[in-house]
Amino acid sequence: MTKMLVTGGAGFIGANFVHYTLQNYPQYEVTVIDKLTYAGNPDNLASVLDKIEFVTGDISDRELIDKLVSETDIIVHFAAESHNDNSLSDPWPFVHSNLVGTASILEAVRKHNKRLHHVSTDEVYGDLELDDPAKFTPETPYKPSSPYSSTKAGSDLLVRAWVRSFGIHATISNCSNNYGPYQHIEKFIPRQITNILSGTKPKLYGTGENVRDWIHVDDHNNAVHYIIEKGRSGETYLIGADGEENNKYIIETILELMGKDKTDYEHVNDRPGHDLRYAIDATKLREELGWVPKYTNLREGLQATIDWYTANRSWWEAEKAKVEAAYAEKGQ
Repeated sequence: MTKMLVTGGAGFIGANFVHYTLQNYPQYEVTVIDKLTYAGNPDNLASVLDKIEFVTGDISDRELIDKLVSETDIIVHFAAESHNDNSLSDPWPFVHSNLVGTASILEAVRKHNKRLHHVSTDEVYGDLELDDPAKFTPETPYKPSSPYSSTKAGSDLLVRAWVRSFGIHATISNCSNNYGPYQHIEKFIPRQITNILSGTKPKLYGTGENVRDWIHVDDHNNAVHYIIEKGRSGETYLIGADGEENNKYIIETILELMGKDKTDYEHVNDRPGHDLRYAIDATKLREELGWVPKYTNLREGLQATIDWYTANRSWWEAEKAKVEAAYAEKGQ
């Protein structure tokens, strides 16, 4: 058995990665570390807790990380503060987790000569104009625009520095916007789905023209395994499934798939620094490693996600009530 440490494994993408790994890669013995902040939910792993080792802890705890890394073969690093709005109201947790935490992992990887895969975001590249035909590539200069994306950019650069300066075995992936099961209900797609299921109108930032490159979380995690198995050390691979659509299209499609009038939503004030467009060129991943996505039709992936939230109301209803009460207090 190969021992794998998954950081942030109780979060949205990390938990899905754990489920995907256990279902498709039985050769791995999985340990999860998660701080269980607002985005880390032990219920995400409830059905597999008997198949993994779970550690509640902070990746910035150097002593704990050193011990866990020493006992594993490969580290898949998902742990990060990732909510853009939260980074605008309080940047410090993002600096702590995304920069200090990643440095803690890198030092343990260097000390014990382990394999690392670092999971990042396309938001490190900033944004593109709506009418720009270009897409992000591994050579695109970094131009982050929020405390979240800036700290993720910094974590990527730390990994690159440790590869070059100390020769650690590491790869990086930058992925477009994920959607799917277990995503926190404050995020765009699950918020709209759970609003509709709760009898509340969906809400759209600004005009809704902002474009994201959407990918189902299972496709993301499948690509990560391709990189782990076939990727070259020191290389960056961009993960995307050609899912470019604006937020208006997404909200209207969700309404339509749920049997509602596609115009039955409310506009709310846009958020500060809202990036215009993201778009991923995954040519390197596809041609070098042979990866292809399962969900090539965005509507199909959205329907699967709607079905999951509909069937798992007990997972999100209590949290939804708390979040909506907090929004009401703020007048949102």
